[in-house]
Amino acid sequence: MKIKLTTMYVNDQEQALRFYTETLGLVKKADFTNGPFRWLTVVSPEDPEGTELQLAANSDPAAKAFQEHLYEGNRPAINFFTDDVQADYDRLAATGAEFKLGPTDTPGSKIVQLDDGCGNIVQITQLMSWSS
Repeated sequence: MKIKLTTMYVNDQEQALRFYTETLGLVKKADFTNGPFRWLTVVSPEDPEGTELQLAANSDPAAKAFQEHLYEGNRPAINFFTDDVQADYDRLAATGAEFKLGPTDTPGSKIVQLDDGCGNIVQITQLMSWSS
């Protein structure tokens, strides 16, 4: 078994597509509509056949409530991993990304958190090696 798809809810799919592709650097994988429903996914350019992230409209009241609960609790809706969180922070800061938390050391990792402008907190994590 493997994970092929995960979903995150967004306030505005078009704005989310711009953020996740133009700011974060992901690439659009699927984009089609069927009536009022839009299926929109992005993937990592490093693994275009890997796990897809569905940017789903939060039109369902339960989805919207879940999204708002995470955001109001300062909890990330998604976590990306990187080899160099400082370089990613610098690159994203140059695009004008809005950070909720700058580079921060945590036990075993260094993280940054940013606002995607679509109702979510995005966390980027660099795992650190444990020293004895």
